[in-house]
Parts: sequence; C-alpha cells; structure tokens
Amino acid sequence: MTIPTPDARRIPTPSCPPPDIVRCASMELVVSDLTASRDFYVDVLGLVVTEETEDAVYLRTLEEFIHHNLVLRQGPVPAAAAFSYRVRTPEDLDRAVAFYSELGCRVQRRADGFVRGVGDSVRVEDPLGFPYEFFHDVEHVERLAWRYDLHTPGALVRLDHFNQVTPDVPRAVAFMQTLGFRVTEDIQDAEGTTYAAWMRRKPTVHDTAMTGGDGPRMHHVAFATHEKHNIIAICDKLGALRLSDRIERGPGRHGVSNAFYLYLRDPDGHRVEIYTQDYWTGDPDNPVVTWDVHDNQRRDWWGNPVVPSWYTEASPVLDLDGNPQPVVARTDSSEMAVTIGADGFSYTRPDDAADALPSWKQGEYKLGHQL
Repeated sequence: MTIPTPDARRIPTPSCPPPDIVRCASMELVVSDLTASRDFYVDVLGLVVTEETEDAVYLRTLEEFIHHNLVLRQGPVPAAAAFSYRVRTPEDLDRAVAFYSELGCRVQRRADGFVRGVGDSVRVEDPLGFPYEFFHDVEHVERLAWRYDLHTPGALVRLDHFNQVTPDVPRAVAFMQTLGFRVTEDIQDAEGTTYAAWMRRKPTVHDTAMTGGDGPRMHHVAFATHEKHNIIAICDKLGALRLSDRIERGPGRHGVSNAFYLYLRDPDGHRVEIYTQDYWTGDPDNPVVTWDVHDNQRRDWWGNPVVPSWYTEASPVLDLDGNPQPVVARTDSSEMAVTIGADGFSYTRPDDAADALPSWKQGEYKLGHQL
C-alpha cells in the first residue's frame, strides 16, 4: 500500500472565500435521558434554561445574549450533532454554501434555522467528517451579567471552545487555516509529529483544538468561568452531592493555554471542560507556542499525570441525517503511547537524565501505575 504524502492528504483550498467566522457559539448534543442531562447542566453546573420543548432543552451561560450556547436533544445515540459558529454577516452564509459546495461536501440550508432561537443557518459535513453549523441571525435574550442574585459560586459565563479528535492533525490544521483560523499553540516531538493544535478566531487561545486520535469525534465542549475559585466551588458542590465520580481530571492548570481547568463527564459520558484565565492572542504577530510532547508540564503545569480515558474516550459525531460518522484510526504515534504507554517517558527539564524524575513520580506516567 502506498502511504499518501502530506501534500496528497491536504484538502484543496476552494477558490471562493470562506465565511467570516466570529466565534464558537453553541454545541448541540444528543443525549439518551433528557431529564438526567438537564439536571446535570442546570441544577449542578448552573446553566440557564432559555427554552424547553418536549425533546430539547436550550441553555445559555450567564453573560450570553444570544438564545443558547448548548442544545440538549433527546435521541437514540449520545453524540455531538453540531459544532456551531456565528458568522459576521448574513452574506457569510452564502459564502459558507459556496465554500463547502466547491469541496464537494454535503450542505443543507434552512431559512428558519435548524434549532430554535436561530434564523437562516447552514449545516455541513466538513471534509474532516464533523457536523458544522453557521448562523448570523439570532434571537436576543436577557444577558444576566448584572443579575448577581442568580450567580452561583461556580458561575459559567461563556462558551469558550470545542475540542475535536481527528486522525491527521496537520491535515486538519491546514484545512482550518483556509477558514481563517490561526494556530496559537501546538504539541510536537523532535521528529516533527504533531499531536495537537489549538486554533482561534476570537482573540483567545482557541475556539477549537484539533487533538490527534481516532476520529472524527468530539473530545469536549468548554465553558468559561471568571476565576479559579469558581472551579473549586464546582468541585466542592460535586463532592457535596456525592457526584465526585463526574470529575475525570483536575482541577489543575494547563501548560498549554496557561488556563485553569476541570474536566467532567455528563450522564452520557460527554466530556465538559470548565476553563478560566487563558491569555490574549489578538495581535497580528502573536507567536505560536510549541510544546515538546515529552514535557510532563504541557498538559498539567503541576506535572500531574493525565488519566488514560482522557486520551482514548470521546463522543461520536453525527452526519446530517443523524447517523454516527465512521471513525478512522490514527496512524501517527499517539500522545498517550509516547508519554504514558509502556515505553513512554516524561521529564520536567529537557536536559535531565531519563531517570531524573524523583522516585515518587516515576511510574505514575505508565499505564498500570495510575490508581
């Protein structure tokens, strides 16, 4: 079998301009038990209900003024149904149709929108296999930034980003760059393998990240808080409710993005990140930060190990008919294998010897040593 060259794998750049994407705005999740999911996102995490129907709940964060940031829809297969982006003008929807049609992608458009609270919208199955939605016209709702009587100690204030699992990260990055996304940080090794990349439209570290793995799948959706103490409050609340098993990883601070984080799993296993305090990236010459895959502070600044499920588990994504997209295996080396697998190694300082980690750290990065 002939292995395709990087140029052969590259997705062609359409001749027509891409839509002007403003920011990630919403995620639509299919859930198996709408009541249980509503309880988790509303009663535990404190998202605000904008509207409810028999089979869907529309939720928003406290500082949002558009109709929703998260749609929970009852369905047979828990999955991500749409990664939704707001575009700058109504004309950008025409550009989205032309851009993806030239690529031969499946494209649908509805003048009255696919979900409540959103007008004219375009949905596509992109060349990477992900379901994307683009919209401009929205229903405005009350922004609750000043309603401090409604704020909980763990207040979620914005949708911050998505994270997508894809087998070929350089291919995905190159395609997203044709859409106007810019890389802010990435993880590589000395041989040039790229394990993940963070990409943005709004001037933060990312609107989405491309994580190397079997895909297409949805790794997580992230909501922002204002301060670290909001994340600690969420952990305390989960403990008080005897829901600590919802905590998959953290709290901690990332090396990549510099943000404070917490990863949770909802009743269907969809991963949710609570995220705060990354940095401005809006300057035209903002430098790209590249991390060594063997630096054990890249994923957690304090050097705490990453649980294997964080690398291996993710949610399916759906096509425009609501069917799970087939998953393609990653052929490049995996980040888990080269760092916490049987032959993996990590370090705190690049010039340290292989056994320089103290005895209480050695082994905890290996599979089978994580308790």
